[in-house]
Amino acid sequence: MADTPEEILKDMKKYWRVGWILLACTALTVAVAKVTPSVIIGLGIATVKAGLVALIFMHLSHEKSIIYKVLIYTVFFAIGLMFLTLLAMYDPIIAPVNRAY
Repeated sequence: MADTPEEILKDMKKYWRVGWILLACTALTVAVAKVTPSVIIGLGIATVKAGLVALIFMHLSHEKSIIYKVLIYTVFFAIGLMFLTLLAMYDPIIAPVNRAY
């Protein structure tokens, strides 16, 4: 947290700079949408904007170690779920067939 007026002013300048960058990215998104309706370019710009908001305004740039730990666990969990799904699809156990005697 900022305690002195100089630190607060420094943070305010950073917030204003990021705000102007977000505004420019929004204008860029609108311009790209007018020129070519490419979803990939639009999503790329939106990803940059979301990253800036998360890192600067939500102060997640100070929490990098925790975020990476959570992301690693999430990736392992997703891989495990995919592996279990594939195992269920190729299950070698065949259900018994009803036979009339």
